[in-house]
Amino acid sequence: MSDKTLYERLGGYDAVTAVVNNLLPRLQNDELLGRFWQNRGDDGIAREKQLLIDYLANAAGGPMYYTGRDMVATHKGMGITDSDWSAFLGHLKATLSSFDVPQVEFHDVVAFITSLKDEVLV
Repeated sequence: MSDKTLYERLGGYDAVTAVVNNLLPRLQNDELLGRFWQNRGDDGIAREKQLLIDYLANAAGGPMYYTGRDMVATHKGMGITDSDWSAFLGHLKATLSSFDVPQVEFHDVVAFITSLKDEVLV
C-alpha cells in the first residue's frame, strides 16, 4: 500500500485542474445538465471552477485550502435528480478514462464522488 495521498497518485494540482477543465465543458454541454450553467456569467463560472479544483485537491489529500460552502449548502434547491447524478457520473468516468487514470485511482475517485450523492441530491 502506498503512503502517497490520492492527490499525489493522481499527479497533483495540474492533474486535478486538467480533469476539471475537461469535465466542466462536458457537463455544461450536456442536454440534461447544461441548465445548471444557463444564465451564468463567465466570472461566476471561473470562480466555481476554481472552487471545484480546490475542493477536489483538498479532499484528495492535497495542500489546497477549500473556502467554499459545504456540499449541502452548495447544491440545496438546485433540483438535482437521480438522472442528473447518473449523467454526471457518466461524464466523470469518461473524463477519467480520457486521462488513462489507473484503475485503483479511478475507483478511489469514483467512490469518493459517489459518497457525496446524499449531500448533492438535496
